[in-house]
Amino acid sequence: MTTTTSSVIPTLPGRYYVDPEIFAAEQRNIFEAMWFCVVRSADLPKPGSFKTVQVGSESILVTRARDMSVRAFFNVCRHRGATLRTEESGEVKRAFQCPYHAWTYDLDGKLIAAPNLTKMADLDRVEYGLVKVHVREWLGYVWVCLADEPPSFEEDVLSAVTERLGSLELLENYDVAGLEVGRRIVYDVKANWKLIIENFMECYHCATIHPELTEVLPEFADGYAAQYFVGHGAEFGEEIQGFTVDGSEGLDRIPGVSEEQDRRYYAITIKPQVFINLVPDHVIVHRMFPLAVDRTVVECDWLYLPGVVAGGKDLDKSVELFHRVNEQDFEACERCQPQMSSRTYAKGGVLVPSEHHIGAFHDWVQDRVG
Repeated sequence: MTTTTSSVIPTLPGRYYVDPEIFAAEQRNIFEAMWFCVVRSADLPKPGSFKTVQVGSESILVTRARDMSVRAFFNVCRHRGATLRTEESGEVKRAFQCPYHAWTYDLDGKLIAAPNLTKMADLDRVEYGLVKVHVREWLGYVWVCLADEPPSFEEDVLSAVTERLGSLELLENYDVAGLEVGRRIVYDVKANWKLIIENFMECYHCATIHPELTEVLPEFADGYAAQYFVGHGAEFGEEIQGFTVDGSEGLDRIPGVSEEQDRRYYAITIKPQVFINLVPDHVIVHRMFPLAVDRTVVECDWLYLPGVVAGGKDLDKSVELFHRVNEQDFEACERCQPQMSSRTYAKGGVLVPSEHHIGAFHDWVQDRVG
């Protein structure tokens, strides 16, 4: 493990951000081996609704069955390997049919039809159905795991919350599953996924590039992110009324938020690709989809009470604050990415004291990919 006896400790070497072989190892040993958050459950409103998502090197088809349970499959026809669905989202009435040879699968993945199927009596329709992926719903999102034997969801995901907040109850107070998406913004970031995680975990940069955020959360100007301290939430400035771009009043407070949590911001990193941001009146969830060694798509949801969304309340000032933070952060990551291959960064850089906790993330990556 990384030691912290020195005021500066080393980062990962530059090759970890640019080497396609390392990225391929991350796909196998991280994204395809761990629980991975893919879609908001509400994006699958009825049987036959589906979304296709990239998890590591695999295309995954996520859908809702007739009993309203969520199912996920490798997006691969079992006949000749054609991609079953190429759309990002859509809806089928009863089944998925391959456009190549018309092999057809029901919403549970079973093979139910194919040309001349009656002449293939020895073809097991279940065995040659779509290959299933492990599924779990939590916080109103669908999580999948491609591993044959998935790790414990409690140890892989829930433990990240307790390690950060001290208990699951502090997160449960926000009833994230009961909130609704008020705004979704998709960012295509030309940077390695680890640069984005490292950026989110520290606030050494906040005073330099986040003027709006440090106005709302003055303690961030001191360089220590909320994630540096277990259970800590950054307090709003004295004159700040809400978590908005100009500090003006926010929207309806989430009822379960305690007095101790009011007027505070909490951030949680759930490896390998989820950020959760908690404020009294909304929750912001980032889902990262690493598509290449130097490209990461980030889907960001702003979640509010159903009445706020249905009532058509103005969300602009609320959304704009973290949208600016996102743009500022992603620009910084894109500034770093080209220089990860520089000879001057071959041995990496350094982490200053307020960033030392990132060293544990680097250890984790190295343990996974070598």
